[in-house]
Amino acid sequence: MEFLNPVINGFAVVLEPTNLLYCLVGVVIGMLIGVLPGLGPAATIAILLPLTYNVEPVTAIIMLAGIFYGAQYGGTITSVLLRLPGEASSVVTVFDGYQMARQGKAGTALGLASIGSFVGGTASIIGLTFLAPIVASFALDFGAPEYSALALLGILLVATISSGAKTKALIAAALGLLLATVGRDVFTGESRFTFGSLELADGIDFVPIAMGIFGLGEILYNLEERHRAAKAPSKVANVWPSRSDLKQAAGSIGRGSILGFFLGILPGGGATISSMASYAMEKKRAKQPERFGKGAPEGVAGPETANNAAATSSFIPLLTLGIPANATMALMFGALLIQGVTPGPQLVEENPDLFWGVVNSMYIGNILLLIMSLPLVGLFVKILRVRAAILAPVTALITLLGAYTINNSMFDVTLVVVFGVIGYLMKKFGFEPGPLVLAFVLGSLLESSLRRSLLVFGGDPTGFFGRPISATLLAVFVLVAVLPGIRSLLAKRRAAAVAEPGTVQIKEKV
Repeated sequence: MEFLNPVINGFAVVLEPTNLLYCLVGVVIGMLIGVLPGLGPAATIAILLPLTYNVEPVTAIIMLAGIFYGAQYGGTITSVLLRLPGEASSVVTVFDGYQMARQGKAGTALGLASIGSFVGGTASIIGLTFLAPIVASFALDFGAPEYSALALLGILLVATISSGAKTKALIAAALGLLLATVGRDVFTGESRFTFGSLELADGIDFVPIAMGIFGLGEILYNLEERHRAAKAPSKVANVWPSRSDLKQAAGSIGRGSILGFFLGILPGGGATISSMASYAMEKKRAKQPERFGKGAPEGVAGPETANNAAATSSFIPLLTLGIPANATMALMFGALLIQGVTPGPQLVEENPDLFWGVVNSMYIGNILLLIMSLPLVGLFVKILRVRAAILAPVTALITLLGAYTINNSMFDVTLVVVFGVIGYLMKKFGFEPGPLVLAFVLGSLLESSLRRSLLVFGGDPTGFFGRPISATLLAVFVLVAVLPGIRSLLAKRRAAAVAEPGTVQIKEKV
């Protein structure tokens, strides 16, 4: 019963009128951002970070969390109706969702997506409720060596698992680590990469980087893409799925919940990878895989369930270990630090109201999303008709004003513009911005933990292998690092083995 007391108190925190209001505001903004193609929850959270300064920590994080999982719902609407994914995690929903809409089943597709999203999100919250305290108690045994190994593994996983070219992801992560070293050395007090600037003496603040790369960078890139013509949306009718549709999709919803939950915990996993993995799994399991891409209900229900489950479970490593699992969680990490809250093993014990308030707010948020997702479809489709030439300047102005209000400094505004250009160029040339931001967040933790560990070990790096947890994490790091090379080598050998018999046969025919 002692375990239930903080959980019940968490519900009391959520049900306070202010927190309920911010939860509602968060999920509505999240749905809206999910509908608008290209912006995404990471950019929105980056833009709204300055607005959370004068709000209570638990209230601010409840709202930002609502934006994150609310965006997973909103991205489905345009994927089904317009064949235009509003969020990266809804890309695979286009394959079957749009085909269902063309067959007059747009309502069924949206209904299955909403039910799957609710089930996946709720199942993941239950898992978060029971698993997070266990992980936090286990993480109390973490010292500097363990955090060094975990941060190193997190950076590598994000760089190798993220979508896009692996080499470009590694380059972005390396740039993030380099930016994390700017400022005074914590151990020696020496200035590094400041170029004589007093503003850079304390290092680069996380917020200008996030607002520049995810906020301004996304706006600039989306302006370039504005030439895409809006398609006429399909009509929505018969929103509630039939019994046969629900029966057909039930298995994929269950599997998507489990798969999304576990992939969301992994660094680099997140909603996008989970939705893609779920689609691949459902297609592989199907007795008639040729149905996929032609309007299979499982192709909508599975990925939509998985991406919501992953969005929720990615809070576990953030809140219990202080390790953000993806770029959006890195922004959450920054938001918590701004509020004076340090995520990690002590959070459950030292700040239970915030921890359980945020966790339990997701129950309320998912119910609100289920209630609102379908009635608001028509409104969101109308918003899509607002011209980018109007939306972009307004959003950019809000971003720059927000940057100025952080420290009332034009230097911060300059940083946002510089990183906005960097973010735009990264998107344009195929570099994922996520690894850069995550590596920047983890870079300080990695450097300080690594140097403390080496001081403890007397400069002997083999000391990491004398501790079970750090040794295991480093073994996983090595495995992840060499696995792509082994796979590539095996693939070349198979290709060579297949080519040799074919060459002989050609010679014989000649």
